[in-house]
Amino acid sequence: MPSFGKVSRERLATTHPDLQKLFNEIIKTIDCSVTEGHRGKELQNKYFNEGKSKVKFPNGNHNKMPSLAVDVTPYPVDYNDRERQTLFAGYVLGAASQMGLNLRWGGDWNKDFSVADNKFDDFPHFELKL
Repeated sequence: MPSFGKVSRERLATTHPDLQKLFNEIIKTIDCSVTEGHRGKELQNKYFNEGKSKVKFPNGNHNKMPSLAVDVTPYPVDYNDRERQTLFAGYVLGAASQMGLNLRWGGDWNKDFSVADNKFDDFPHFELKL
């Protein structure tokens, strides 16, 4: 059975307890890595300036404490494998739904079940909508 490494566990620990619960279940079935949990001001604004985020600090869900957003990707990491990222997201979204969690994925921001109309792809991004 897969398990999170030290760095993934540390990053996940900075997120909302519901995200921790969800991804601690996901890792039991699919090997994945937590690439980001809580994000501070400097990093958030750097990502904004590089076009990797649409918001400046403190307006991102990664900026809350605990973080309402987490970036998780299947292992081994390949951000360019769109199909694999989408398949993983479908599994995560299904598990979240079964747990009663309202989750939004960065490959389908408007939650219309279509990835073709997405104008800003952030496949590893999952955010909890409270």
